[in-house]
Amino acid sequence: MRHLSAIGLIVILLLPSCKFFNSKEKAAKALKELHARQDSLRVVDSIKTVQAQLLALENAKIEDARKAAEEKLKNKYNLIVGSFLTPEYAKALAGEYQKKGYNPSIINMEGSKFQLVSAEAHPSLKEAFARMREFQNTFEKDTWIYIVK
Repeated sequence: MRHLSAIGLIVILLLPSCKFFNSKEKAAKALKELHARQDSLRVVDSIKTVQAQLLALENAKIEDARKAAEEKLKNKYNLIVGSFLTPEYAKALAGEYQKKGYNPSIINMEGSKFQLVSAEAHPSLKEAFARMREFQNTFEKDTWIYIVK
């Protein structure tokens, strides 16, 4: 009976302590889950922020391309100072004109493999013709006008 009393006393003492430890373990587990959820939310928020930034960049690129296309159509009379089959030569000549203070562009000629180097572009044929005469007298005798359609 003495042994049975001692075993009963041990069981009575251990039972509440097990529940106590179990409740601490549950609280710690719940706290870990809460921290994991918070970390997940932070990651989701940062992903949404990055996606919004990428979307803004993409929209800016599209807007720049649209403006460039509008500008190209607005100034459709180009003063051509060189035409090349080799892209490197076209880039080199465009670089020379850029050093001289012009805003050159390289145009792919429709229906041809030639790349045209345009020193300037103008909205009217009259302006382009006047500037072509100046170019022929000062810079490049072989300057001609290409009309972008």
